[in-house]
Amino acid sequence: MTLQQPPPGRGVGKAKLHLVPKTLLTGGAGLVGSQVARLLVQRGDSLRLTVRPGTNLENLDFPYEAINCDILDRRAVRRAMRGVDRVFHLAGSTSLRAPIDALFRVNVEGTRVVLEEALRAGVARVLYTSSIAAIGPAPRGTVADETQLFRGGYGLPYMDSKHEAEVQALRLAARGLPLVIVNPAFVFGAGDVNHSSTELVRRFLRRELPAYVDGALNVVDVKDVARGHLLADERGAVGERYILGNRNFTFDRLLSDLGRLSGVEPPAIKLPTPLALAIVQTFEGFPGRPPITAGEVRTASLWWAYSSAKAKRELGYAPAHHEDTLTETIEWYRANEQRMAAPGARQALPLRVLGFGFRQADGVLRRLGLAEGF
Repeated sequence: MTLQQPPPGRGVGKAKLHLVPKTLLTGGAGLVGSQVARLLVQRGDSLRLTVRPGTNLENLDFPYEAINCDILDRRAVRRAMRGVDRVFHLAGSTSLRAPIDALFRVNVEGTRVVLEEALRAGVARVLYTSSIAAIGPAPRGTVADETQLFRGGYGLPYMDSKHEAEVQALRLAARGLPLVIVNPAFVFGAGDVNHSSTELVRRFLRRELPAYVDGALNVVDVKDVARGHLLADERGAVGERYILGNRNFTFDRLLSDLGRLSGVEPPAIKLPTPLALAIVQTFEGFPGRPPITAGEVRTASLWWAYSSAKAKRELGYAPAHHEDTLTETIEWYRANEQRMAAPGARQALPLRVLGFGFRQADGVLRRLGLAEGF
């Protein structure tokens, strides 16, 4: 166990590690976790973060107590719980490419271990970070909320793992764990050093998205999600879950806005999902890492549109304007990564020609009444 201090000239002021409550945070080095950790320090919590060898600590520019702990190691988790008043469990995998066994091991088993040990330790409050994936996508053209029943059957291991993790969490809540759940939407913003939830923006700026499919995403700023965590901790009802989202975008609108704000021309080709899947499955048959997977295409084709009305009503959650989020994400990547396209960059001419052909075909099919369009 070590005590970490911020680098010279950085941080939030004098450490307040002697103050209560003592809060354990798992997953504190990630995009969301680091922002939650920063707010907990500012609130005055004595903060203990679980870390592992190789964890990227770049975002942790504030005082905290580090403890070496893998959430699958029950003994290590039990040690980490000693003297803890509150637990924020954010650790998990968000990969759409990881094998199903690995996802269930981290997201389900890891969550069960952490929450069981929190119950055993008798902590006063547990804030568990789930995902809108645990709720599932909304029917196309509608908006989902916390009451939607999980349907499943999409063949997406990440979605299934997050749903099952929530099931395990709620079972422990029924046994007396003082649990509150938050379900963040697609988190954008500055500081995604692990290329997790903002990978779409990164690929856009590198012009690695030659085509897209028809779907919808709810995009929310990481700072709003972090504030939502503390609001849920302070005001959330035990056993309840709260969607932390903001603006619902169709992919048409999201890519258009990214193009307008970055100056980079959006992808020219919009493919029907069955055709996109057929193309991707061909790529997956080649040696090496495919540029995109069938799971990523299926995920993009779903309707991830949500209402955060419950969080706004019960927690006082108030997300900022969505364009600020997109702009900050774009600016962070341009400042911190190489090979970002400059303003004025266009798609390759063959892709623009192909995109024009698809749009013409789409218009003809619509006029003939033979299809609803791409």
